[in-house]
Amino acid sequence: MSSTTLPAPEGSPLPRDHSDLAELGYEQQLHRSLGKFASFAAGFSFVSILTTIFQLFALGFSFGGPAFFFTWPLVFLGQFMVALNFAELAARYPISGAIYQWARRMGGEIIGWFAGWFMIIAQIVTASAAAIALQVVLPSIWSGFQIVGDDPALTSSSGATNAVILGSVLLVLTTTINSIGVNWMSRINSIGVTCEIVGVIALVLVFFTHAQRGPQVVLDTGAAGAEPGYIWAWIVSGLMAAYVMVGFGSAGELAEETHNPRRVAPRTIRLALSASALGGGLMIVGALMAAPSLTDGNLATLGLPYVIDSILTSPWGTVLLIDVAIAVFICTLAIQTAASRLMFSMARDGRLPASELLSKVNSKTGTPIAPSVLIGIACVAVLAVNVGNAALFTTLTSVCIVLIYLAYMMVTVPLLFQRLKGWPRGGVQVDAEGKKLFTLGWVGIPVNIAAVLYGGLMVINLSWPRAEIFNPTGEYPILQWAAPLTVLTVIVAGIACLPRGKAHPKPVQIGA
Repeated sequence: MSSTTLPAPEGSPLPRDHSDLAELGYEQQLHRSLGKFASFAAGFSFVSILTTIFQLFALGFSFGGPAFFFTWPLVFLGQFMVALNFAELAARYPISGAIYQWARRMGGEIIGWFAGWFMIIAQIVTASAAAIALQVVLPSIWSGFQIVGDDPALTSSSGATNAVILGSVLLVLTTTINSIGVNWMSRINSIGVTCEIVGVIALVLVFFTHAQRGPQVVLDTGAAGAEPGYIWAWIVSGLMAAYVMVGFGSAGELAEETHNPRRVAPRTIRLALSASALGGGLMIVGALMAAPSLTDGNLATLGLPYVIDSILTSPWGTVLLIDVAIAVFICTLAIQTAASRLMFSMARDGRLPASELLSKVNSKTGTPIAPSVLIGIACVAVLAVNVGNAALFTTLTSVCIVLIYLAYMMVTVPLLFQRLKGWPRGGVQVDAEGKKLFTLGWVGIPVNIAAVLYGGLMVINLSWPRAEIFNPTGEYPILQWAAPLTVLTVIVAGIACLPRGKAHPKPVQIGA
């Protein structure tokens, strides 16, 4: 098969996109209706800096003080190396189930299957973690959202129960939206992302216009008298950025529903991560500059809400909280959408139990309804853990990020081996508009090496058995080892579930 993709006839990119998919061994089943902004919104809303930084700012500050800011650009640079590799793969393999499909083509059936297995589990837990964030926001907007009891704290019995109720309602909504069609999903997601971007800009402006100190605050370690050991605390503080900057590859998950995905997906993967990093970095610096105090302990316990409450009075504080709630909603929607497309892609290849059911696409909505429903049910089940043990739920959400990084490495490591063998081979490839595909060219090997090294170091950092991360209360010593134990459990379960035989269809190496 030729390694050159011919351009479509002028004015008809859709048949060309269908033909691209056919060359890779698949029929066009999903409705191809997403444009550039909708594709960008998928990646940006998965990262959802307004949700994640709102939740995790206190974690970074509590360990590293103001200087934890520098972990943000460092993690971004590492993840951008990963994103560049993903972008090059997205241009050549514009298929749903991106991580699974890329790992499968670069590393073979077993590596591809485990990459998909890790990502499905991680995305289910991540969606649950996003949904539970409503409990942090909604009762602050209106006390009526506290349906059970009167203590909204996630660690309290009433707060934990209420969080499950609110999160379950949200998951029912996102499951419904994902089932009725990608057009509805993309419209809601695009509106939500627009609101989030406006909210981030507004928040940054508020912080900078209420600054009580200059940007040099980021040089403050907040650890006077303890500098010799500061580097270790700073490394731990980097977990905040590591938790936030994942999911930027979601544009690849929706490739079969995007016009000219060979060009759009690579661009939006890079743009979603870059925009998130820029907005998030400005939010962190602004919060440090505007905080009433850096030493009273509130930043380390309350995080961004402490800064916002000290600056904004009602109704503007309430408006911002509503915007955060919208961000939580679209974040949950985006994660569930990505997970359902991954499950659909694996089932279409016959790699999951009940593959025939999970690979069916509704002809009217153009969406795989069964995966969306199954993901929603699984998310509610994970969410229910919080009622019995909030510490265990928090630990699970931390560990799932390790699974995501491992899945990423199941793409970047085999890809590096393929590069050393001469990938990509063949002539120049073009997209549906006749334009040259994104390629790293001669920098591909060093960028790939950087991505692998970064991924390995971050997996170690995320998995390290730290009591202060995995068992902060000291009640459950075994939770300190949650990351390696969970990864081992997932691997053993994966071996037990590993399908026998080859996937169908056999992967086609376009320009390999």
